[in-house]
Amino acid sequence: MISTFVKSYEFVLLAVIVSIVTVVSVVDSDFLLPVNLLDILTRSSAPAIVACGLMLVVLSGEIDISVGSLFGFVATVMGILLSTDHLEFPLLIGIPLVLMVGLLIGLGTGVLVTFGRVPSIVATLGLLGVLRGMALLVSDGKNIGGLPVGLQSATKVGFVGLPLGIWVAVFVIAFTAVMLKWLPIGTRFYAIGSSNYAARMVGLSEWRLKLFAFAYTGLCTSIAVIIDVPRLPRIEAKLGDGFELLVVTCVVVGGVSIAGGRGRISGVVLAVVLMTMLRPVLTFLDIGAEGEKWTGAIQGVFIIAAVVGDHLLTRFRSRSRQGNIDANPTELEGEPS
Repeated sequence: MISTFVKSYEFVLLAVIVSIVTVVSVVDSDFLLPVNLLDILTRSSAPAIVACGLMLVVLSGEIDISVGSLFGFVATVMGILLSTDHLEFPLLIGIPLVLMVGLLIGLGTGVLVTFGRVPSIVATLGLLGVLRGMALLVSDGKNIGGLPVGLQSATKVGFVGLPLGIWVAVFVIAFTAVMLKWLPIGTRFYAIGSSNYAARMVGLSEWRLKLFAFAYTGLCTSIAVIIDVPRLPRIEAKLGDGFELLVVTCVVVGGVSIAGGRGRISGVVLAVVLMTMLRPVLTFLDIGAEGEKWTGAIQGVFIIAAVVGDHLLTRFRSRSRQGNIDANPTELEGEPS
């Protein structure tokens, strides 16, 4: 088992994380203080939760680049519903409504892709603009404050020394992992991502799985908003800008094939930690105000490297398979002409 892990993609990610932590801790030993490591884990919670949903979308051979705008829109809706300056709904009513908003928008995206036959990159690109505009309209372009003290306190509640957000992220990650590894739906996601034709031939419902993936992503985004946004002093009008790049980077760098059908949740979780720690690392390396610019640039490099690596790996496997077919022509029997 150990030798298998050492050869795995997750081991590479873990080695990169350990190497970075080692170098930064040599430069500044304060980096290893528990408060800093806890801050990285807390910041990782929201992108990890959304990445769980987006992973299903990518596994099924689709993409969703609207999660950042959805995050901002859901946060704005939450502010309008719960803020003492606006509708001030009770938490028992407002929180389910916030969850429902993300779920329904995700479901609507899935309907566009599956029944409307709109390519997911086009559908979610359009949705990105629509949601961003709607968030500005709903908030009138102003920041929203006055979230209930009870909600702010709840998100800061600790259990065994860890904030609630981290425990929620652990639960969503564990649920997604179980779904992909031990439930039939997980095998079906890998099947339709690997070959839509083969999946249809064995009777799998492609549209149902993709609807579920987009709806699950919307629900995960709402959960991320609820556990992350109350930590902020106010909900800014442009909240969520750039969040989609972070989440997509985490999924792709985590080893999920952009073509679908391949990837593991463990790799995605490690990639979330790696991407989230970039900003604190640059701060401890005394990059200063340029750190924000470098963070975006490094994320871009990571996603390009991951996509290129995935493409080369796919070509290598395709050639290996073709070589096996040439050596054993009988493998072609039963394939469509």
